[in-house]
Amino acid sequence: MKTPPSKPIRVMLVDDHAMVRRGLTAFLKAFDELEVAGEAESGQAAIDLCTKLKPDVILMDMIMPDMDGPTATRTIRQQFPRVQIIALTSFNEEALVKSAMEAGAIGYLLKDVSADDLFKAICAAHAGQATLSPEAAQALVPAATHPPAPGFDLTERERAVLALMAEGLNNTQIAGRLVVRPSTIKAHVSNILSKLGVASRTEAVALALRHKLLT
Repeated sequence: MKTPPSKPIRVMLVDDHAMVRRGLTAFLKAFDELEVAGEAESGQAAIDLCTKLKPDVILMDMIMPDMDGPTATRTIRQQFPRVQIIALTSFNEEALVKSAMEAGAIGYLLKDVSADDLFKAICAAHAGQATLSPEAAQALVPAATHPPAPGFDLTERERAVLALMAEGLNNTQIAGRLVVRPSTIKAHVSNILSKLGVASRTEAVALALRHKLLT
């Protein structure tokens, strides 16, 4: 059985909506292991209160006027490195998740998180352990795990050749237009077919049009 901390974990709430802070306060008071250290309605107010309140964990909203959550998180982590911050927000956009984590947040949860999961996340943060919602974890999956879009590796010259192929020009005509040898164009066409994974000029043009590779 887990042994409760010798003294309550001091939690500060940062959210620009009073109703959200009120609801979180009621939740925190239901746990003897937690103590409401204070509230702030903005990122700047949170920074100013940290010295006075000395919280252990901060529940930080990400979208606030004047100063957003990631900015406040970065500043607090720089000035008060022992304070752990959990991003608690309604948004799970990839850019926002990455911004929060890069700023130093130890956790990222959505506001529809259950009471038990939020309690566990606060205890984990106090112990230096990260907690991410499934949505946040998915947003942090490296882009390399997703197949790149067709044509991403075409060079500028290959794209020019592909555009002329789409006009119906043959290798000799393309060579004349670009003032190079036909053998050079032949090599470009071969590279284009290989990079696009197709077997013919017609397929290459069709794929280019379908994926809007031509401007």
